[in-house]
Amino acid sequence: MQRIFIISLLLFSINISAQVISSEPQFPTVGDSIIVYFNANEITGRGKELATYAGTVDVHTGVLTNKSINDGDWKYVIAEWNQNPAKAQTVKVSPGLYKLTVGNPFQYYNITNLPSDEKIVSLAFVLRAANRTIQTDNLYLEIFEEGIKLKILEPVNLPIYPEAGEKINFSAASENADSIAMFLNNQYLISTTNDTINYEVTANGLGRQWIKFTVYADGETISDSTHYFVREPVTISDLPEGVQAGINYINNNTVTLVLFAPYKNFVYLIGDFNNWLFDPEENNEWTFDENHYLKLTPDSTTYWTTITGLTPNQEYRFQYLVNGTLRIADPYSDKILEEEDSEIEEITYPDLIPYPEDQTSFSVSVFQAAQEEYQWEVLDFERPEKTELIIYELLVRDFVSTHSYKTLIDTLDYLQNLGVNAIELMPVNEFEGNESWGYNTSFYFAPDKYYGTKNDLKKFIDECHKRGIAVIMDIVLNHMYGRSSFVRLYASGDYGPPTSENPWFNVTSPNQTFSFGYDLNHTKETTKQLVDRVNRYWLEEYKFDGYRFDFTKGFTQTPGDGGSFDQSRINILKRMADKIWEYDSSAYVILEHFAPDNEEKVLTDYGMMTWGNNNYNYNEATMGYISTSNFSRISYKAHSFANPYSVGYMESHDEERLMYKNLQYGNKSSDGSYNIKNKLEAIQRIKLAAAFFFTVPG
Repeated sequence: MQRIFIISLLLFSINISAQVISSEPQFPTVGDSIIVYFNANEITGRGKELATYAGTVDVHTGVLTNKSINDGDWKYVIAEWNQNPAKAQTVKVSPGLYKLTVGNPFQYYNITNLPSDEKIVSLAFVLRAANRTIQTDNLYLEIFEEGIKLKILEPVNLPIYPEAGEKINFSAASENADSIAMFLNNQYLISTTNDTINYEVTANGLGRQWIKFTVYADGETISDSTHYFVREPVTISDLPEGVQAGINYINNNTVTLVLFAPYKNFVYLIGDFNNWLFDPEENNEWTFDENHYLKLTPDSTTYWTTITGLTPNQEYRFQYLVNGTLRIADPYSDKILEEEDSEIEEITYPDLIPYPEDQTSFSVSVFQAAQEEYQWEVLDFERPEKTELIIYELLVRDFVSTHSYKTLIDTLDYLQNLGVNAIELMPVNEFEGNESWGYNTSFYFAPDKYYGTKNDLKKFIDECHKRGIAVIMDIVLNHMYGRSSFVRLYASGDYGPPTSENPWFNVTSPNQTFSFGYDLNHTKETTKQLVDRVNRYWLEEYKFDGYRFDFTKGFTQTPGDGGSFDQSRINILKRMADKIWEYDSSAYVILEHFAPDNEEKVLTDYGMMTWGNNNYNYNEATMGYISTSNFSRISYKAHSFANPYSVGYMESHDEERLMYKNLQYGNKSSDGSYNIKNKLEAIQRIKLAAAFFFTVPG
């Protein structure tokens, strides 16, 4: 009797390895008492940080049955994702090695009425920090039937894309078998009577190559198979003239995609145009796609390809598959898809193309040839002078309940009636998650879809300009977070931290006192080019009037807390401002700097503006605490500036509102006749503060 089992990958980009997950016994059955081992030292992707994690590590776990294996639907999950039951906690055996005692699967997973035609085929796990800040991808432990058994041990990561001539080690283990044999494309290679087999294959031919292991026992056989793809050597070719890193639209049917990726071996393009490398004729196994195999420039830094025959105005979702394992979105894409996009309402972003959740993981980029261009109505906007700015800082999410630019446009009468002549939007670049202040930027060139379409944003700016209102973009060029392709392309885990090969980032921030996300190294030429391109893009494409740069104190490689005069930081900011003004001479350059006055004087003398936080002192005054209420530093003169370029403020997003603190902590007279906690009195105090605020030049 012959029984053949072809075990397919349940998910892509998963470590399936006897080294990452193993068990006692080696071939567990539903009748065994099972101990599961997780070796985080062997994880090369998501969750790698668990190898050195000092806290408690537990698992989120369930089972797969023969009826749920095809769709990956976990059954009999022992707890909700946000719960950590005691029996899901692992025991640390040694650094990076964790043990979980499952015992009998039916008892552990509380399975009491499994239908007779259904059986457990795998135990499913996510290994994670108990606080859920670190987690692996899904890990699976196969459950075997009684009798002869077979398990492929190597290679660890699938699929593999060797070049012709490369060597790959394969190994498998068996139990209760007389012998085990190995085949390449159904041609016999080797056999042994031992319970393990090892063989090094030299990759030859092109395309998919099948490896099959078969064990024999008393006339019965069991087989399992895997595969690899032999790829051609990368073609060396110069970049076409006039293109740059990112998405380049050549005409209505053609796009050239360019990825700057030094030190990488090869890159595939995957997306809607090649079914994400899945071949439906091969049971949705990964296929080999030579047509979307990117060329490499002679200096070995840049991969590129040109795609023709596109349907005009059709959106195409895509990623780069780097070195056969790393999936990243184009870092310069102006539209990014994420799994949480399903939470965005149709009224906010109509006809949003869905995230391809059944085809891939991680951020996905979009290109669209011949897309409709926004027709600007105001082409000659005259910006208010720097010294006349009255800025309203605004978080779209909180300012209007619909969190949309369209509703924001409808409220411009209110803002105009307040007397403001500039609106500063808190960061609107694509950020991680949907509800955020925006300072966790993930993609610099894409507006976040939670607020609407990119043309909605352009319409908002256009409508502001009609009313004489400038629009300032709050932007974060000090750091990025783990979803960024600039981070992920050179990272020690799926989401960072950056490696020493990263062309843009520090491995570790030189400023550990004030450190956010992953720190950009502004002395690197690649970072300078990125910063200049970002700054020009939003001025040119969206007609923003300038920037408020977040945490510019961090734009330095000088170790320390950033609190001392730093000439190198001044040089970095002057260089950046020069590039902005080279393109747009009147663009606002506002720095959230908070460095010594003598450094900020140099910057304001150069034409930049600096944030002047007077929240504490104004609030002390409004609450009635006289001894701590000196707000004289609202004036640029108190900083010894030659120009009134201090953007002084009583409130910003970083501080509690004055009125709230008046009502909570307001002072009162000794006889109780005057109490600032009284709403009417509190309002009068705010009026008085305003009188001392708006009259100050700045």
